[in-house]
Amino acid sequence: MADSSAHQHIAPLTLDGQLWLNAGEQRLASHGRMRLLAAIAETGSISAAARAIKMSYKAAWDAVDQMNNLAGEALVERSAGGRGGGTTRLTAAGSRLIEDFNALDALHRDFVERLNREAESLSDNLPLLRKLSMKSSARNQFSGTVSAIRQGAVNDEVELTLPGGQRLVAVITQESAASLGLAEGSEAFALIKASSVIIAVETEGASLSARNCLAGTVERLVPGAVNSEVVLALDGGERLAAIITRESVEHLGLAEGSPASALFKASSVIVGTR
Repeated sequence: MADSSAHQHIAPLTLDGQLWLNAGEQRLASHGRMRLLAAIAETGSISAAARAIKMSYKAAWDAVDQMNNLAGEALVERSAGGRGGGTTRLTAAGSRLIEDFNALDALHRDFVERLNREAESLSDNLPLLRKLSMKSSARNQFSGTVSAIRQGAVNDEVELTLPGGQRLVAVITQESAASLGLAEGSEAFALIKASSVIIAVETEGASLSARNCLAGTVERLVPGAVNSEVVLALDGGERLAAIITRESVEHLGLAEGSPASALFKASSVIVGTR
């Protein structure tokens, strides 16, 4: 019997790729996110846009919040409305991001096509290459500039200024600060788990042990069976999410549009660099 494996058809090898736009180590733009922004521009609603591209409502909001934070300015704005509810619109910066991404994507597709023409004679022994990228479970991701570093005996206190002007403080080891190459004026990002954030009201004049206190307005409440997600629109324009109990939401009298502050310890902030 003849060995059929000797005549087995081998599909030709081709190169493929997808374009992402990152801010530091965090994902700012992708094809899916650009479809979301385009759908928001068309429908004037995040919920309608999410349905149109078959994305969950929460995933759409999370993507919008992260893009707004990483871009350093609002890409999507929500305005309060009357009985019919508010409207959502794409800002000029959001429209420019779609245009720029599409232009880069066209260049990327042309580049991949040219690579394929050059790679028609790839060897069967070509190794597969993988590029590892960092993914984080932290709900809150902010980019900013190191505005101060205060050295201690063991740990350093790092102050990060966000694009909107608000400041975060993190405490990290001196070894970590050195390995990250942190210096005043350098770019960095901060990760904060939603479960590490405490929501408070009427904090003016109060003495707090938490090093970070960011003021804002409740933009969204997502109730769950036990806990609720509270999203604050910070005074500087960024979004910050917290997970607190439903009982706490009721006790604090939280509602969309009400003022509140986000408190978290400096030790709860993870600092990273590109």
